[in-house]
Amino acid sequence: MDVFLMIRRNKVTIFTDAKETTILLDVKKIIEGITKVAPENQRIFREELPLTDDSKTLGDYGLNTNNAKAQAPATLGLVYKKDDGDWEPLEIQPLSSPPELP
Repeated sequence: MDVFLMIRRNKVTIFTDAKETTILLDVKKIIEGITKVAPENQRIFREELPLTDDSKTLGDYGLNTNNAKAQAPATLGLVYKKDDGDWEPLEIQPLSSPPELP
């Protein structure tokens, strides 16, 4: 079954879908196709915990059709490795809110 993902980094948001059986490395390859950052320089977080095993599936990490629907995708954080080899901090800017109605 499809799981729907909202991958966020700073002010950038990527929406994508994948199967529950998709391994994390394949998700990183999807991100690489958009951002041109190699998978080994990406780290993905769920609820501020890093998803460290690229060979595990999204289902192994608890992402399934019950908690990653098209109407309410699962939110994942994304950070990149800096030039000095350290990882940048996880930073997700809040989504903008519409202005109040008069």
